[in-house]
Amino acid sequence: MTTTPGHHPRTLHLPTGETVTILASGRDTGGEPTDLRSAIRVVAAGESLLSPAVTGTVLRSLADRLRATVDDAPLQGLTEREREVLALVGRGRSNEEIARELFLSPATARTYVSRLLAKLGARDRARLVVLAYETGLVVPGT
Repeated sequence: MTTTPGHHPRTLHLPTGETVTILASGRDTGGEPTDLRSAIRVVAAGESLLSPAVTGTVLRSLADRLRATVDDAPLQGLTEREREVLALVGRGRSNEEIARELFLSPATARTYVSRLLAKLGARDRARLVVLAYETGLVVPGT
């Protein structure tokens, strides 16, 4: 296959196995008619198209890889309650919101946040948020 410089060939990958049966029957997993011609048009226009089943598989694989690379060592010295507070800080909760959710006084919530700053060597609340994400304590979308 030859292509002109700067031109990338367009490819359409047809699945094998169970999904071939779905294509052959004209139905996807949601029971909606599939349109192979539309898929070809999308690819020919330079766009990408993934079936919901493939998208789910890709996202699960990515999530598994991300979990495998998470380093929660900085959290090892924290109590369970401190982890709960850190997770709430990571989700953007204020001290007052943390106090309400964990049935604490606002002063106790502030004390927990101050202890987290000291224990984790964080200079501010924003760094606690970053740590909550980096250690996998908070996952985007939760």
